[in-house]
Amino acid sequence: MPTRLAPVSIDELKAIAKRIRAHIVQMVYEAQSGHPGGSLSAVELGVALYWNHLRCDPANPEDPNRDRFILSKGHATPFYYAVLAERGFFSTELLSGFRKLGSPLQGHPSMKALPGIEMSGGSLGQGLSFAIGHALAGRMEGREFRCWVMLGDGELNEGQVWEAAMAVPHFGLGDRIIAVVDRNGIQNDGFADRIMRTNPPAMFAGFGWKVIECDGHDMAAVDAALSEAEQPDERPRVVVAHTVKGKGVSFMENNPGFHGKAPTREQLEQALAQIAEGLA
Repeated sequence: MPTRLAPVSIDELKAIAKRIRAHIVQMVYEAQSGHPGGSLSAVELGVALYWNHLRCDPANPEDPNRDRFILSKGHATPFYYAVLAERGFFSTELLSGFRKLGSPLQGHPSMKALPGIEMSGGSLGQGLSFAIGHALAGRMEGREFRCWVMLGDGELNEGQVWEAAMAVPHFGLGDRIIAVVDRNGIQNDGFADRIMRTNPPAMFAGFGWKVIECDGHDMAAVDAALSEAEQPDERPRVVVAHTVKGKGVSFMENNPGFHGKAPTREQLEQALAQIAEGLA
């Protein structure tokens, strides 16, 4: 069984998160396209998961017993690529090729382009269903890996998410699938509740899930929530993390305009300075 790293301290995780945020804004600026808002909101979730909870080995990314991380909100590739590079799946030098012609780092992830990518993303709402297939196959093969699925606000409007949510407990996959919701309150066209109001904690609970809520930018709280989600329970677990879209950059925070918009040169410099200082 591939193992996670030795437990990484909260201060170390915070330092990694700063590097991830700097990569995100730099990548989107250089490409002049991409999705910075939903990438910045997911940083603490991805860092705590990849460094302290996901059982994987970047030197052996095809190990059949590895845990799977499935990015259902597939447009958040700046976040995903930066985490994978910092974790050692490939060189950080590749990040400068984001969204460029011929680069393996395209706007949506391709599982055949880079090590560590478990699902080719793009169409939203499919990650939980994809995880069910993996989990069923793992059980048939006698393997013990888990599937961690990150979902975003907008895709919770998709019916397929809820069909999958009811299927996980029905097929007894609660100890093989853990969901994480990046609840930043904004989707492509604006504030999520104005477009389609959802209540993820109540909805998941209604389908028989144990719901764990946390502040998605409090690294200690995120780490504790993921630890709780790992504990055996008769119910499947979902971590609903309350986050801020664009977190860490003042003019991007809670701003629907930066769902899929690149910063200018002046904005990049401002963003990098704020990330270095640790905007509260």
